[in-house]
Amino acid sequence: MIERSETRDRAVRAMLPVAAEEGWTWSTLRTGVAAAGEDPALAESHFPDGPAGAVAAWADLADRDMEAATAATEMATLRTPERIRRAVELRLAAVAPHKRALRRALSVLALPWNAGLALRTASRTASAIWYAAGDSSADFSWYTRRASLGAIYAATLAYWIRDDDPDTADALAFFDRRLADLARFQKRRGRGRAA
Repeated sequence: MIERSETRDRAVRAMLPVAAEEGWTWSTLRTGVAAAGEDPALAESHFPDGPAGAVAAWADLADRDMEAATAATEMATLRTPERIRRAVELRLAAVAPHKRALRRALSVLALPWNAGLALRTASRTASAIWYAAGDSSADFSWYTRRASLGAIYAATLAYWIRDDDPDTADALAFFDRRLADLARFQKRRGRGRAA
């Protein structure tokens, strides 16, 4: 479980414009902590895992923002794929103003020594999207659903961060195509088992 506090959330939000320009560094963390009203020297105690930990804290904050946004949206009338798509749309919309900070955050998570953190962060986001979409499964499909969605969401992020345009329409169309590909694959696999 990731540590959460209002101070950390405020600090992370204050870091975003700085991280967009300077990257996720200790200097960025100190700036964010100072903007949250704390002594910048406390950056290490608020973010003991350093810049990578701050990136993970931002991902967690974005997940919580997405969950709050979906809770405020009428989801009950939507089918499951539409609910997932809506949650992804809200997740991308929340980070769209900070797309350059996101690109730099993903580069931090791509470092070999951050592989475990990157995997945990991606898993939490996929799980948050499924929960926001109303999934309550507790069987083996819990894992396969999250693994499939995690892969599609990661590919969507990679597609979206290619440029600085904050518009999410192309990325969502890409996501829709990948989701349709997955549905076709599952349908073919189901027919193959029945034969």
